[in-house]
Amino acid sequence: MSEDLRVRLVAAGVELVAERGTGALTLREIARRAGVSHGAPRRWFPTHRDLLAAVARVGYERFSAQVAALDLSGEPRDGLLVLGRLYLHFARTERGMFELMFRHELLSGNREGLREASKPLFSVLAGLFGADRPGALATAGAFWANLHGIAQLSLWGSLEVVGTDDADALLRTAVDAYLES
Repeated sequence: MSEDLRVRLVAAGVELVAERGTGALTLREIARRAGVSHGAPRRWFPTHRDLLAAVARVGYERFSAQVAALDLSGEPRDGLLVLGRLYLHFARTERGMFELMFRHELLSGNREGLREASKPLFSVLAGLFGADRPGALATAGAFWANLHGIAQLSLWGSLEVVGTDDADALLRTAVDAYLES
């Protein structure tokens, strides 16, 4: 089997998650989309989880490229807002991929190194909090958890519980609160 099949299978998964969400990512559907038998993916991906992790890796690569293109050289508040808005935009416009990227069972123990793929993104965030300052990593982690929560609640249509459906307003409040701490 050539590397081309691996690439086709991952590309088929990326297309499916974009078009129909994570529920469409069955081995059979990915194989069908790639034009191969339903058993062919096992030659490159021993488990369904391995194939999903390879698809999620594409999401990390895309998001990392978008983060790398940002100008974060100004004030930390401005950088956090720019990065946070990109995160919220990615969650909204690539919802299926966003959901796939953060599935717990994919983050641990896979050949694609998803946990490692997320570390450079966290380093950018930590840098905005002054990564060498005492407590900066914990603050960056708490902020990321908060940002992810805002994104997830927004996707679920549940932000009105906190009195607004404006994710950007919550982002600004979170940035200000974390910078004051």
